[in-house]
Amino acid sequence: MYSPAHPGKVLKDALEAIPLTVTEFAAHIGVARVTLSRVLNEKAGISAEMSIKLSEAFGQESPDFWFRMQNAHDFWIASRGKRKKISPLKLAA
Repeated sequence: MYSPAHPGKVLKDALEAIPLTVTEFAAHIGVARVTLSRVLNEKAGISAEMSIKLSEAFGQESPDFWFRMQNAHDFWIASRGKRKKISPLKLAA
């Protein structure tokens, strides 16, 4: 199993092609510079609202592109962690 890229890494790569600073792009999509910076530095995830804003800014057809990427990354991290095994519930027939 591979480690899906954090969407902040993908976003950082995409922003390198745009002649805007982090501050300018944050203002363009209506978020705080700190919020965007935390995502770009992989310290925070992308919310559903942020996913919609990014999709609109990049003119993407699918507004859940970034959110699905975040979900794949989060699921991979969770699946790699140690946790107590949970037995299935015994449901009445």
